Amino acid sequence: MTGAVPHGGRLGQAQADHPLAPRPWLDLSTGINPHGWRRGRAPFSALGRLPDPADVAALEAVAARAFGVPPARVAATAGAEAALRLLPSVIGARRAAVASPAYGSHADAWTLAGATVQAVARADLFRSDAEVLVVVNPNNPDGAATPGAELVAAAEGRWLIVDESFVETRPEISAAALAGDRTVVLRSFGKFYGLAGVRLGFVVCAPALAVDIRRRIGDWPVGADAIALGRAAYADGGWAARMRMRLAREAARLDRLLAAHGFEIAGGADLFRLTRCADAMARARRLAGQGVLVRTFDHDPTLIRFGLPGAKDWRRLETALEMSR
Repeated sequence: MTGAVPHGGRLGQAQADHPLAPRPWLDLSTGINPHGWRRGRAPFSALGRLPDPADVAALEAVAARAFGVPPARVAATAGAEAALRLLPSVIGARRAAVASPAYGSHADAWTLAGATVQAVARADLFRSDAEVLVVVNPNNPDGAATPGAELVAAAEGRWLIVDESFVETRPEISAAALAGDRTVVLRSFGKFYGLAGVRLGFVVCAPALAVDIRRRIGDWPVGADAIALGRAAYADGGWAARMRMRLAREAARLDRLLAAHGFEIAGGADLFRLTRCADAMARARRLAGQGVLVRTFDHDPTLIRFGLPGAKDWRRLETALEMSR
């Protein structure tokens, strides 16, 4: 079985492949909140100087409070992607197992570091004899979710990397509070807060490992906007609670719309829905012809993943679905 699932967001290629499609495109290929955080950008003056390490530390502290962990266990990075690419060189293991199918960058990162990588079914991950176990929780693309405490217990002291890029919609399953020793948790800012272009993520781990990660990245791991937006957004727990409820309602609405147009709901998290239909590839092409980009998967050509549309985009999606049948 393959563990490589390419990411979405290749809008430029879709536009080149479908030059006559209506514009602007509706990009539903990624699981990014369409109702994201919209307050607290850095002042222009802050963009003209290097970020102060004290401001980075303040960002890590407010994120740590949101995650329920001490600040010493949190290191900011330029997105979860940058963090997962760094971890193989930090950990230095030679054999890794990735619960699959999952986000393909995990396997890529360990392969590029010279490690032997096994792609194993999620149910078989803890039967592997690999030194490092990698699991995305909730999983991308199918939304499979396991309580973090169960993952940590099953790892039995081996290195465990838990990618929680989509956990903001299911905070109760997070393993962040258990990070340390050989458990490393990755968190993403951009998906739940709808600001993927800010490139902000975090590694939650043992304090000594966090120090090592900060040393490797240097004094300026993230930019001024990431610092300002992250500090403001993570401090607003009320906004996060309200947003979780809104996303749950809209995910249920998307389920009903997709089912009404011939798609079987196969899984997902509240920021995306995974569906199945026999002619998935053809329907994805027809949707692209209507300027709607969705995500398909080489490992299973019957699958299509849909992100949530924005408030003004539901009717357009419904029309495109009708025309794609």
